[in-house]
Order: sequence, then structure tokens, then C-alpha cells
Amino acid sequence: MAQQFDVIVIGGGIAGLTAARESAKAGLATLCLTGMTLGGHLISIENVENWPAQPEGIPGYDLGPIAQEEAADAGAQFEMLEADAISTDGAQWTVKAGGADYSARSVILATGTSLKKLGLPREDDFEGRGISQCASCDAPLLRGKDVVVVGGGDSALQETLALLGPVARITIVTRGEALRAQPHFQQQVGGNPKVSVRTNTTVTELLGDNGVTGVRLANGEEISCASVFVFIGMTPNSALASNVVSLESGGAIEVDDNMRTNAPGLLAAGTVRSGAAFRAAGSAEDGEKAASAARAYVQNGAWVG
Repeated sequence: MAQQFDVIVIGGGIAGLTAARESAKAGLATLCLTGMTLGGHLISIENVENWPAQPEGIPGYDLGPIAQEEAADAGAQFEMLEADAISTDGAQWTVKAGGADYSARSVILATGTSLKKLGLPREDDFEGRGISQCASCDAPLLRGKDVVVVGGGDSALQETLALLGPVARITIVTRGEALRAQPHFQQQVGGNPKVSVRTNTTVTELLGDNGVTGVRLANGEEISCASVFVFIGMTPNSALASNVVSLESGGAIEVDDNMRTNAPGLLAAGTVRSGAAFRAAGSAEDGEKAASAARAYVQNGAWVG
């Protein structure tokens, strides 16, 4: 028999943890399925900027546990399980996870995104042997070495900033004519003697035998490096909802201003939803909105407003 809750939150990033906290604070029996990695992409962010009451920012790997503790203190229950499937009979939602069934009137999907890969031969083989997507994790191991960062957006430059201290040199490779990250990230990176930028090109080959020793670019240039950090975009983790709600062409879950999908009782918050801001504070706001809409649905048995 399925364990019964009012609200089930799927996802352990800041959107999910915030939704779990607010749902529990509202007196709803709340379960949060975090998966095996609490904090989502937060754990790889060296400094989360523009976070309330943190004018200097806060490390993402600190923010995740803080958000979970707040949700637990509010009464939310947690399971470190991956959701395998969701379904509804029109009145209740059922979530399958870890070989068990969990039931709720409302489900909030906060499953986030997955970082895109280069799609090159041997990329998977080099995972952990020169291919990385976590600068704060691997920077201490690369002291005095040269690295390549692929991508020109906020994530790529945030990772560059996390690498600046220990590494010797950083080459940023972007397919665009210029970096597209926020100006304040570009200002922090620009002019640093450790950093050089290659624009209008891509990485076409990973060099090395048992690990990465360099990359070859589309323009023919070869760059020696000990590691390649890949930040070329994200893919919404929306597979759970693909058969029950509308998705955008890129895979994001379509929602209204209150994070509601077109399936009654099902909401989406954070970077998995359409129009996401891809900021921690924005994802937290999503979680609050989703919890509020879920509470109204549980109380009224229908979308309100």
C-alpha cells in the first residue's frame, strides 16, 4: 500500500528544498525525494550571489544543507531516492521510487537540469580522468596545471573564477563571437593574465590515451591541458513528466505564473520549468510559488485562480 502524503516534492536542489519547507510550514504532510545528490547543481557553485542576507554570497555546498535543515525543521520528511515514474488517477498522484509507491494529492517536480556533453568520442571514458563539470571539486587537484573551459555563459565563467587560484592557465573556448555571461562575471575574468579566450570555435577532439592531455579545436589549434571543464548548456530533467504534461521543444515543462502545469495537482519549479531564470534566488522563489499553489490545490481539490 502506498504511503500517503499531501504533497510530494521530487528534487533536492534549492527549488525542491524551498518547496518542501514552505509546504511543511503550511501544515501539509510533505515528502521530499532528493535523489542521491542533495543540493543539485548548488554543490558545484563556489559562490551563490544575490542570496538574501548574504551580501558577499554563500557557497552552494553550504546553502544546500542549510535549506534542507530548514525544511526538516518545518516538518518535511526526506528520502534519498530517485523517482522512477509518476502517474495519476485524477484524484491522487502516485510516485514510484526505490521499489515503493508514494501517494499525494499534489506533486512538485523540481528535478532541475543535466549539463550537456560535448558529444565527442571517448568523452565518457575520460569522465573523472580529465573531463569535469565541477571546478570547486577538482580545482585543488589541478594546482599549477593548465585547463580548458568550454562555454561562454554564466556557468562557464563562474567555474573559471573557481579555478583561477590554483591553476596555471585557463583557456576559454566558446562558439560565439564573444562571451555571453553577465557583465560582472566578464569583468572579473577579463584582463586576468591567467585567462585567454578562443571565440568562434569549438572543441572537436579530446587528446590523450589514459586521460586528457589536450584538445583540438575546429580551427586546427591544439591546446595542451590537464582537464577540460564543459559548460555548454543544460537539458531539463523532464522525462518523468513527458507523458502527462506539455513540454517545450527544448524539454522544459510548461507552467503558468504559479508554477502549475496543465495536469491538475502537478507543478514544476526551478530550472526544469519553462522560462526559468537559472538563478538560485529565482529557483527558491519558484519553490515558494509552487508550494503555495499546491496548498491551494490540496485544500480545494482544484486549481484556484
